[in-house]
Amino acid sequence: MMLGKLLSFPVSGPIGLTIWLARTIAEQADAELYDESKIRRELAELEMRSELGEITEEDYEQLEENLMARLRESRKRARM
Repeated sequence: MMLGKLLSFPVSGPIGLTIWLARTIAEQADAELYDESKIRRELAELEMRSELGEITEEDYEQLEENLMARLRESRKRARM
């Protein structure tokens, strides 16, 4: 994937390079943030931490809601 990005590298100078780099980083961050398998691993880890008493019930609920929102967004993006 990164090789393809390098081959499509813009040759329009420093501003083009900056824009290309920013877009590439944003795309990579988005892909990682909404990776369904990663979100599922984080949910499992969260549940384990809760069962071990490492986090409060309130923290668990807040973190779980954030992860579930990311999971919903991930599935929505996959349908597009």
